[in-house]
Amino acid sequence: MTDFGAPPVIPTALQQYNSYVEDPKWQRKFSIIWAAGVGIAVLASIPQVARAFKNRRLFRGSITGVTEHGSNYAPTGGVDFKPPRTRRRIWGVVDTLWSSTLWTLPGVELDLGQSASSYGLLDFPGVLTSYLALVIACITMHAPLLDNPNRAGFLALAQFPVVFLFATKNSILSLLLGPGNGYEKLNYIHRWSGRGMFIGAAVHGALWINNHVSYGLPILGQQKETSGVAALGVLCVLVLTSFRPIRRFFYQWFFVVHVLGFVAFYITVCYHTIYASPWIFPPLAFYGFDILLRMFRYRVKDATLVPVDSNMTLIHVHDCEDGWVAGQHVRLRVFFSGRVFESHPLTIVNAPASSSCVPGNSITLAARVVGDWTSAINKYALTEQERLRVEKDEQPGVPVQVMIDGPYGGSRVDLGEYESVLLIAGGSGATFTLGLLDDIVARCVKLGRPHGEKTRRIEFTWCIRSFGAIHWFAPMLMEIANAVAGTSLDLHISVYVTCLCNPEDVPPIPNMNVVATTRPSITGLLRDLVTPPSSMAASASGKADVDVETQSVETESDESALGFSASSRLSWVGLGGGVAVCAAGPESLTREAHNAVARVSLTRGVELGGVALHTELFAI
Repeated sequence: MTDFGAPPVIPTALQQYNSYVEDPKWQRKFSIIWAAGVGIAVLASIPQVARAFKNRRLFRGSITGVTEHGSNYAPTGGVDFKPPRTRRRIWGVVDTLWSSTLWTLPGVELDLGQSASSYGLLDFPGVLTSYLALVIACITMHAPLLDNPNRAGFLALAQFPVVFLFATKNSILSLLLGPGNGYEKLNYIHRWSGRGMFIGAAVHGALWINNHVSYGLPILGQQKETSGVAALGVLCVLVLTSFRPIRRFFYQWFFVVHVLGFVAFYITVCYHTIYASPWIFPPLAFYGFDILLRMFRYRVKDATLVPVDSNMTLIHVHDCEDGWVAGQHVRLRVFFSGRVFESHPLTIVNAPASSSCVPGNSITLAARVVGDWTSAINKYALTEQERLRVEKDEQPGVPVQVMIDGPYGGSRVDLGEYESVLLIAGGSGATFTLGLLDDIVARCVKLGRPHGEKTRRIEFTWCIRSFGAIHWFAPMLMEIANAVAGTSLDLHISVYVTCLCNPEDVPPIPNMNVVATTRPSITGLLRDLVTPPSSMAASASGKADVDVETQSVETESDESALGFSASSRLSWVGLGGGVAVCAAGPESLTREAHNAVARVSLTRGVELGGVALHTELFAI
C-alpha cells in the first residue's frame, strides 16, 4: 500500500449526501441548543426561586396538592407595625430593563418578550423568534433539500420533546422556574413548537411529493409513503384546529381532536420511519411525570353550590385548609346532571386559612356564566335551591360532590416585596386579584409581616358591568376591609361600573368608591399611584375626605374617570420601595396593563424601585 501512496480522496462536491448520517447530527445540534436555552432560563430564575423558598411559596401544593391541615403560621396576637422604608435599587434596574419586553399589540396573544423574551418565564430575549430561527437554520444549512428533503423530517421529529415539555400541566420545567410559571404561562411555546414541527413535516412531505410527481412515482402505495402522507395529514389537522378561534369557541371539540390526533400521529409516524422511535420516549416520560403528580393531587370533596344570581355561582369546596398559594387555580369536575366528564379551570378566590382574612376551611371558586357548563351549573343550583327552600323551608346552598385537580399557576410577583400595589381586574378576573388581596392583607395584618413584608398601601380596582355584580364578592371584600381598618396598611377599593342600572344595589363596604363610568385608564391609575401629592397637607386633606365607614356612588367626569384619584385616597409613602401591578381579565385589559407598565417603568422605573407586572388572561 505504501508503494502506491495514499488512497484517493473524493472531492466534497462529488460526494453523495448521506442523509441518514448527516441529518441526525443536526437533530443533536438542535436539541443541545434549545436545552441550553432552557438551562439559561432556569439559572436566571434562581433569584426568584430563592426568594420563593425563603417566603415558603416554592413548591407549595405542587407535589401533594390541597391538604386538610394548615401550615405552621399563627397569628401574632394582633401586633401591627409599619415596615421600615426600603429602596429596591438593584431590582429597580432589573425590572426597568425587562419592561421594554412588555409591549403588546392589539389582537396578539404575545408580548414582545414572548414573540420578539418573556419576563418571568424564559428570561432571555427572543424566545419564539430565536426558536423558529433555530428550526429554519437547522433545516436549511448545508442540506440539499430539493434532492433529499429528509433533514426537515428529522428536525420535525427532534421537536417532539419540546412540544410535550411545554404542554403537560405538571411540567418539571414549571417546578424549576418557580412560582408564576405554570403550564398556562408556558403553553405558548407548546403551540409554536407544534407549528415548528409542522413546518419541518410540511417541507419534508411537500418536497418528497414534488419529487414523486416529477419522476412519475406513486405517492401512495408502499407503507412508507402512505404512512408519511397520513402523518402529515393528521399533523395538519392538529395545527389547524389549535388556532385561537377554534380553541375559544369549540374547546371540547378541540380537546378531543387534539388528544386523539396526537395518538394517531404517533402511530403513523412510527410506521413511516424507524428513526421516530428514539424521539418518542422523552415525551412519554414527560407525560408519565404529569400523570404521576396528578395521582397525588386529585381530591374528591364535598362542596356547596351557591347561586349568587343568574350570572354567578360560588362553589365552596369543604375541608381544604392549605396546599395552595393565592392566585392559583384548580381544574374542577362537578358531579351533576351527566356532566361528570367535563373539567374546567377555576381560580381560587381565597387564600389558605392560615393566611386569609376570611374565616373557614374551604376553597371558594367562582363560576361566572359564560358557556354551556357554567350555565348548566347555575341553572342546576338555582333549581335545587328553590326545591330545598320549598321542601325544608330554608334556602341553603346546594350540596354536591366535586373532584379537584391542582393547584396550578399563581403569581410570579410576591406582593410583600413591594411598598405599593395596584390590583386591577375586569369582571370575573377579580377572582385572581381578590385572592392576592386576601393573602397580602392577612400576612401584613393578621400574621404581623412574618417574612418582612414591605407592603404599605394597596389600590384595588374592579371594573364590572352592573352594580349587582358587587354582591358576588361583597362579603369577602367586607371582611378584608374591616381587617385593614386602623392598621398600618392602607387599602382603597375602587369599583368602576359601566352600566347605570340599579345604582342603589351597592353594599356598604369601608373605603370603597363606586363610580358609574367607562373603564379607567390603567396608565392613569398607575401614574396617579406613583405621583407624589403637591404637599403633605393636600395628601392629608384628601385622606380625610374618605369615609372609612361608608362608600360613595358617583358619576365622574371623563378626566377623573381615567383614574387620577388614587393618590388622594392613599397615604403617600415615598419613592424607591417598588410597585407591583397585577391585572386579570379580558385580553384588552391585560394588554393595556402590559403597555402601561412598560411606559411608566421605562421613564421612572429606577426611581420607583422597579415596577413588576403579572397578568392573568381570562381566555383560552
